Amino acid sequence: MTDHAMPAMKRTLQIGYDEALVKVVEALKTEGFGVLTEIDIRDTLQKKLGAEFRRYKILGACNPPLAHRALQAELDVGLMLPCNVVVYEDAGRAVVTAIDPTQTIAAHHPGLLPIAQEVRDKLARVLERL
Repeated sequence: MTDHAMPAMKRTLQIGYDEALVKVVEALKTEGFGVLTEIDIRDTLQKKLGAEFRRYKILGACNPPLAHRALQAELDVGLMLPCNVVVYEDAGRAVVTAIDPTQTIAAHHPGLLPIAQEVRDKLARVLERL
């Protein structure tokens, strides 16, 4: 499930993009995450550059209690908030990736590691639910 090139967890689904977007948001809710931001990369690249691109969305997911704990442990963790979850289309199937917070800033701040592990576990369960 882990992609070696990025600090992320990845899952290719046997469903389409539209269905995956709905399922991802539902699965995030089951783990206490809400989607604060939604960036439509395809739309943005079309509007700004006139470029064609596959359907690709970045969802900014936040679990407020965990975000609060992380910010109390290290203010600079805000660079990693919200947690990005990406949904994109690949050959008719949806691919979902989620940040692995244990491989980012938390790897260098021992006070953040337990919180990052908790977030990682929740995001891993989100991917498993899909």
